[in-house]
Amino acid sequence: MLICGIDEAGRGPVIGPLVICGVLVDEEGEESLKSIEVKDSKLLTPKQREALFSKITKIVKKYEIIIIPPGEIDDSVRGKDGDNLNWLEARKSVEIIKALKPDRAILDCPSNNIKAYGERVHELLKNKTEIVAEHKADVKYPSVSAASILAKVTRDAEIKKLEQKYGRMGSGYPADPATKEFLHKNFNNHPEIFRHSWATVKNLKKKASQSSLSEF
Repeated sequence: MLICGIDEAGRGPVIGPLVICGVLVDEEGEESLKSIEVKDSKLLTPKQREALFSKITKIVKKYEIIIIPPGEIDDSVRGKDGDNLNWLEARKSVEIIKALKPDRAILDCPSNNIKAYGERVHELLKNKTEIVAEHKADVKYPSVSAASILAKVTRDAEIKKLEQKYGRMGSGYPADPATKEFLHKNFNNHPEIFRHSWATVKNLKKKASQSSLSEF
């Protein structure tokens, strides 16, 4: 049986892309992933993730990574064409499943309604692939853990590229002090790197607008 594990990195940040990854393994490959002790990427240090990246890519039969830019994320959050962030992730997961052609796809479910999410993926997929959608799948299934590591390493690399171009910005998460500082200095600059549908950016724009009006 061919198994595809799918997970994402960067759903919450206000800066940079959302990255979704799928890996394809057989049952022997699942055991090999266990032997190198893959786990949810959030439980690993950056060095551990980077060391595991090359090991994972040697074990899996194939892998697929999709990098979703902030503008596309904003469109979904704002409901363009009836979309939302969960449905965006579902659509991209379907693209990965179609590319990898597994017998079973295991997804770390982003939605509170697991049943509806699984049905959405199945409906979009239009084939007989078995869909398993669960919360915390990245903890339970080695293939999903592996996908989470590839996604996180890729997301971190994308942030490093942005920092080389625009300066230190931290992790991109709104609570990160380095990200906060970067946001306050640059929220009106470099529009392509920010998620403008996030409350953090909207509030900064609102304050700036009110300040400008008061000065006028």
